[in-house]
Amino acid sequence: MERFTVSLDGKLLEQFNSYLERHGYANRSEAVRDILRDRLEGERLTEDETGHCVACLSYIYNHHERELSRRLTDTQHASHDIVRSTLHVHLDHENCMEVAVLEGDTEQVRKFADGVMAETGVRHGTLSAVPVETKVSGKHSYHHHSHGGHQPHVHSRPKT
Repeated sequence: MERFTVSLDGKLLEQFNSYLERHGYANRSEAVRDILRDRLEGERLTEDETGHCVACLSYIYNHHERELSRRLTDTQHASHDIVRSTLHVHLDHENCMEVAVLEGDTEQVRKFADGVMAETGVRHGTLSAVPVETKVSGKHSYHHHSHGGHQPHVHSRPKT
């Protein structure tokens, strides 16, 4: 691990220290690392639309909206190759929250998320994605393999 020094004016340092306290950081280094990872991953996702990612799509919708539940389910089934899991929570008599865990080509994941969030009746949609890589003999690729009798599966490692 390498060290570096950062100079901040008093007001910015005060805001940063407040951020540390609000988010429960034990030290400044962890906060700086998390902020840097977040910024670098966001930039990488913007620049590298062809890579793979893991993502969490969360959204709230009114289940009384005409045919919306069916349309959302159909959309998930049509993208079964990237939808790994979903969680459905009833918030009240009208509103539900769904969380979809996604993995696959970044462009496909974004298109899926955009399509879900654009549905009439879906609100408060958020996509959080992290670029991932898998390694095979030192090469970067998307690789399925088996561990002694287990079903083939994917190992995904965050790029940062």
